[in-house]
Amino acid sequence: MRQLITIFFAIIFIAPTHAEVKPWDDAFKKQWYAGLAEITRYELKQAQYRGVYDGDAVLIFVTEDFLADKHVKHERGDGPSISVLKLNAMRQFTTGLYPYSIMTSVFTPVAPEQTRSLKITSTVQEWCGHTFTQLNHRDGKYKATLRSYFQSDGDHDLTLPSAILEDEIWTRIRLAPERLPTGEIQIIPGMLFQRLTHTLPDVQTANAELVESGTTRVYTLAYTSIGRKLAITFEKNYPHAILGWEESIQRRGRWTTTTARKTHTTMLDYWNKNKVEDIAYRAKLGLK
Repeated sequence: MRQLITIFFAIIFIAPTHAEVKPWDDAFKKQWYAGLAEITRYELKQAQYRGVYDGDAVLIFVTEDFLADKHVKHERGDGPSISVLKLNAMRQFTTGLYPYSIMTSVFTPVAPEQTRSLKITSTVQEWCGHTFTQLNHRDGKYKATLRSYFQSDGDHDLTLPSAILEDEIWTRIRLAPERLPTGEIQIIPGMLFQRLTHTLPDVQTANAELVESGTTRVYTLAYTSIGRKLAITFEKNYPHAILGWEESIQRRGRWTTTTARKTHTTMLDYWNKNKVEDIAYRAKLGLK
């Protein structure tokens, strides 16, 4: 009997299913503190205007020391520095004649007690013009800056509540998917969605769900007052690699869907691969 009780408690307390990996765990250090970035390329089918266009999406995850007061990378000197998981999310596609180049950067503290991402920036460039959006978490709120070529966007400086950011869902998946919010939540839609639909940053209501299927999980967001749905598929086991996503938006009563499917991935110190011959790494990632 005593042996059965010992086994029972060992199962519950020593080897829990889907145990959360903490920043101080060996698995976390091996993945994120080895001096390398994780680079993953996705086959992109981007919905825009009234078509769906082929392109590339690249997600780059890497840890950095981040100055908590200035909200910039800690490169030298003293200052209150914390460790963040940075995501650089890029998309490139061509709509007919002219190309789009999009990048969103997310800076999320790796410490579990840190509940909000500190900074988000997003840029969109295409032949008509370009836009820039930045959110900084200060004094318990998000300070938003928007600069745009387009009249429908204009230039704005806004203050938003400290709600969940759609753009930080991606880093939260990699850090601790068990902590993802579910049910009815207050959330600020993704920067890319806002710019492609020419809407201002604001807080929306969405229904969030985390579903497990075999070796994968799917996290879905269904907004209740705007036409937007997002579903991110990722591996159940650590380090919870993102396998792809679908995002749908409704415009003028018509739904269009963007999809991305993982094709290549590598761990690499890409910042040192800037010689002419290093272009070979692009082919290894399936990039033109």
